[in-house]
Amino acid sequence: MIQAASPSLILASASASRRALLDAAGLRYQAVPAAMDEAALKEAAQAEGLRAGDAAVMLADAKARQVARRDPEALVIGSDQLLVMGERWFDKPRDMAEAAAHLRAFSGQSHQLVNGTVAWRFGQRVWQNVAVATLHVRPLSDEFIAAYLAAEGQALLATVGAYRLEAAGVHLFQRIEGEHSTILGLAMLPLLGFLRQHGVLRG
Repeated sequence: MIQAASPSLILASASASRRALLDAAGLRYQAVPAAMDEAALKEAAQAEGLRAGDAAVMLADAKARQVARRDPEALVIGSDQLLVMGERWFDKPRDMAEAAAHLRAFSGQSHQLVNGTVAWRFGQRVWQNVAVATLHVRPLSDEFIAAYLAAEGQALLATVGAYRLEAAGVHLFQRIEGEHSTILGLAMLPLLGFLRQHGVLRG
């Protein structure tokens, strides 16, 4: 894999898991978080009746567009993820009690992680993608939930599902459908395909 010297690649995100995915793929990039009220944008999307995939793209687009204004020649990647179960969209838990409530709601049920990713360059969106992973949670006892939260701690509050699949969260599931990187917050296979088509990656 050979990465071209130009354009420079910018990830419009502060997410440690997204950075880890790009690092693991050997990409050279700069991480520049966008400053915006994501909760307000998500509420607006729900009020407008947007589907989860469209809302994820809208949120990703807002991040990339903001960062792209600073460096129009760079290729700016924005990504966002929604957790959907039935008609409900879940937010990151505010505290450990809400994390426990999330896990009780997921117990024995299936939910989807919907990832929207966009790329901006020269003042316009040049690519977008929606990827969906479906996760089937096994029945969880209150005893297990309490032990799991104690083991994982406050790190879970940075995750929308109150779990980290790359860590002890793998114990929650009986079956998973979808690309692993989609679950971690950035669908890498479509992104790498776009980067090759755009000439950022060669070989």
